[in-house]
Amino acid sequence: MFRTVELPLWAVILLVIFATVTFASHFLFPSVRWYFRKRAERLIAQLNTRLKVPIQPFKLARRMDTINRLNHDPEVAQAIVDHAREQDMPEDVAYETARRYAREIVPGFSALLYFGVATRLARWLSRSLYRVRVTGEAEALAGIDPKATVIYVLNHRSNMDYVLVTWLAAHQTALAYAVGEWARRWPLGPLIRAMGGYFVRRRNLNPLYRRVLARYVQLATANGVTQAVFPEGRLSRDGALQAPKLGILSYILADHDPEDTRDVVFVPVAVNYERVLEDRVLIVAGGETAHSFRLRWWMVARYLWRHLQLRLTGRFTRFGYAAVVFGRPLSLHRFLWQGHADPAAALGNALIDRIGEVLPVLPMALVCEALTKGARDVAVVAAHLETRAEDWREEGRAVYYAQREARDTAMVALRMLGVRKALRLDGDRIVLAEDWLPVIAYYANTLPMQKVNET
Repeated sequence: MFRTVELPLWAVILLVIFATVTFASHFLFPSVRWYFRKRAERLIAQLNTRLKVPIQPFKLARRMDTINRLNHDPEVAQAIVDHAREQDMPEDVAYETARRYAREIVPGFSALLYFGVATRLARWLSRSLYRVRVTGEAEALAGIDPKATVIYVLNHRSNMDYVLVTWLAAHQTALAYAVGEWARRWPLGPLIRAMGGYFVRRRNLNPLYRRVLARYVQLATANGVTQAVFPEGRLSRDGALQAPKLGILSYILADHDPEDTRDVVFVPVAVNYERVLEDRVLIVAGGETAHSFRLRWWMVARYLWRHLQLRLTGRFTRFGYAAVVFGRPLSLHRFLWQGHADPAAALGNALIDRIGEVLPVLPMALVCEALTKGARDVAVVAAHLETRAEDWREEGRAVYYAQREARDTAMVALRMLGVRKALRLDGDRIVLAEDWLPVIAYYANTLPMQKVNET
């Protein structure tokens, strides 16, 4: 028993490696996971004491538990059987396909990353790029049932929407976003998933994928997870509000029973910017050559490099206002009691209308509206801005207008366009660059659609 045994060096190395892996997997890793999980639980307990909408247990569940729950859901199980029959494949293969879809969709929320890193970074980025203004938040959220599931419904102007609203909602709760396929690539994908975002495909859909996605949205809603939804489905290509896409809204409606489930309250949130970072990209993507256009990585890198140069040389100035206005909440219980022939379409249109009711009015949009109507003199643009701003105020709109003369406000917007070489000023005369006319029209379209009396 105590005799010396000779072993080759390679065998000793293998034994040491196997012993180390076994110790780590059975003793070290569980202890480390337990330690960090206890810290995370204490952090969440502290957060829930100050958040108006506490973080829900469903959101805090381990990711693999949610994936397994989703795959064994009766409706998903039936969709697996149907998919196997339609595709003439074994059911275990269809099951693995559904599991792959679930792994693609289900997020893994990290409270430390969300509140410790993401919200602080979002606040810094928002304030460094824009003068942020918020209206109506307290009034919109005051009367909501604490037991209801809250869903923020936003118009989609820019990818900055995610950043801006994440920061603004941080004192209320943690939001779960539906994010497009563009964000699945490393390193953005793991980061968004850890922040509670779930990915939604735009292409290559099939009934099985739709069922897995629908059940995840329904389970999250039924368990009170606060979400943020863009009913337009994608960024506006022309600056105007778009017709609603009914995918996620229809999933929520399909599982909602006013008699048995908690209420769902939709909170309309209207967002507007004096400068949309992607404006020219969106215009090209929505034009006649959209099929041949693709955003390349080097375009983003070039833009970031130019921005960094401006920062380092002290020549950077903020992009004007970023305005956020909260509208009238809509209770799903009350909405369904009214009766509708097509509830999903009616809900989508009602939410877009409520966003349109509170869409903020910004000086850049008013200046661009004047330019699209043929104004080519600073005095004419200033008069148009002053008149139209007063009209919108009389309608009860949020008009963000610095406390200065109309001419000075118009000049700020004109200089912002001049820096981008969209126009040049020859004294009081305005000379527009022809190739920038679509951009001018884009910002004019960001004004609310309601008609006002013009003088």
